[in-house]
Amino acid sequence: MGRLLGQVGGATIALIMSAGCQTMPMQTGADAPMLWNTGAFNHGPQLAAFMADEEPAVAAPLGFMAFCLRNPDQCSAPSDQPQTVELDPQIWQKLQDVNEHINDSVTNEDDKAHFGRYEYWTIVTDGFGDCEDFALTKRKELIDAGLPEKALRVAIVKTWRDELHAVLTVSTNHGDYVLDSRSTEILPWNRTEYRWISRQDANDPRGWIALGRYPIKIAAAGTHGR
Repeated sequence: MGRLLGQVGGATIALIMSAGCQTMPMQTGADAPMLWNTGAFNHGPQLAAFMADEEPAVAAPLGFMAFCLRNPDQCSAPSDQPQTVELDPQIWQKLQDVNEHINDSVTNEDDKAHFGRYEYWTIVTDGFGDCEDFALTKRKELIDAGLPEKALRVAIVKTWRDELHAVLTVSTNHGDYVLDSRSTEILPWNRTEYRWISRQDANDPRGWIALGRYPIKIAAAGTHGR
């Protein structure tokens, strides 16, 4: 019964995602401990937490399912692929570059206005897209840069206004981080203002899991010291 309810909830989210995709910049809150610094005006990542992966399955958003049918290469990671990125200053810079580039180069436009239909998830090719498209485009650029697909997972959240929104999460050996169309700053998932609903399953490129039911585990700071 719990799995059935989760699937119903996932389907409901899939049907109403187009009502979300917020563009208002979010507040990032107080300073947090850093893993390392990369310069006076270019800080390294804040200390993050690991998101739980052993969560109940839920139905994938309908837009994502259709995206995978059209783009099977974006939903077919090898079974033995790493599920996390080994985070270092070079990878961190790549995440920052991709997040800023897509946020700066893509203009937000909802699916109905853009494509004449709701819930059309796609990789941006014409300079316009909504929050799911921002996330999928960043995901593709990072995959093309050599990061493992299984570590790059789209997630559905709710904002403080109780509106649905989509972001890209990056699972690393130092915790999980968020690339967001609403911010140029990459934050630990547990330091955002969001309520987490679901995200892609690392064990199944086309599967999704529920979020938000279990305690988080804080990552160790590591030994980079830069």
